[in-house]
Amino acid sequence: MMERNGILIEVKNLKKYFPISGGIFSRTVGWVKAVDGVDLFVRRGETMGLVGESGCGKTTLGRVILRLDEPTEGEILFEGENILDYDRKKLRALRREMQIIFQDPYSSLNPRKTIGSIIGEPFIIHNIADKKERQGRVLKLMEVVGLRPEHYSRYPHEFSGGQRQRIGIARALALNPKLIVCDEPVSALDVSIQSQVINLLEDLQKEFQLTYLFIAHDLSVVEHISDRVAVMYLGRVVELTSSADLYHSPYHPYSEALLSASPIPDPSVVRVRQRIILEGDVPSPITPPPGCHFNTRCPYVIDKCRVEPPPPWEEFTTDHWARCWRVREIRNL
Repeated sequence: MMERNGILIEVKNLKKYFPISGGIFSRTVGWVKAVDGVDLFVRRGETMGLVGESGCGKTTLGRVILRLDEPTEGEILFEGENILDYDRKKLRALRREMQIIFQDPYSSLNPRKTIGSIIGEPFIIHNIADKKERQGRVLKLMEVVGLRPEHYSRYPHEFSGGQRQRIGIARALALNPKLIVCDEPVSALDVSIQSQVINLLEDLQKEFQLTYLFIAHDLSVVEHISDRVAVMYLGRVVELTSSADLYHSPYHPYSEALLSASPIPDPSVVRVRQRIILEGDVPSPITPPPGCHFNTRCPYVIDKCRVEPPPPWEEFTTDHWARCWRVREIRNL
């Protein structure tokens, strides 16, 4: 069993299937298995990185955890309570505890509203403070994320991408949440701006005791900001461990291949890395292969992998979890 000390949020056997309609009566003819039985936990105050190829289900998992999309099956435990049992009133209160920073800093802001209105909207929705106090809180939030007071009455089109993302961060902070899902918050930004936003997120985490679920495909960014990292492949989490352990000693064959394709950002660091070329394409989430979903591309595949689902989570070394039949054999554990 996984260690449960200090857990803020945990998901068990979480699934999200999207229906595919066809025919003249628009009947359901299949399902897109975007999230397919995920077990994951995030400790209070940590940054959990979530990585994987495009289309593996990272963003869908984050949205389901926040109940922006309703799961097909499973449990979502926030501070020990299954939030899927919450009624509308309790779910509304929960929104104050869980927020999201969206990937696109352009489409995530209402172009018809001023920055003061956008950041102050959560206070209005949850009936917090009067108009004068709201304005004071908004100005304070703007200062915290590096925006100037004169920006209060401006509109989103008057800002750069980096500034817009700071506005999104301020909006997410407004209700003093415990968990923030960061959905690829720097992928749409210039490299020079990415580091500024990452440093801001780290400073805010220390100041406000935040917990992050940090979704990204840039492995160097995830390595820098994350305490632990979960690796997803085709709707399933296949490995979970500390950032240092994953980047220096991955156990799952997919994690190994994913990291081998990542460039080493610091040329002064001598790190021998053999490039692993995965054959074939990623299978369709509509008809994933039986057994282990990675078996069609895995260099270590055996017959058992093709017919039996991966074993339950196993802690091979301290706080290093994986789901693979052959980890002990191929890693000499």
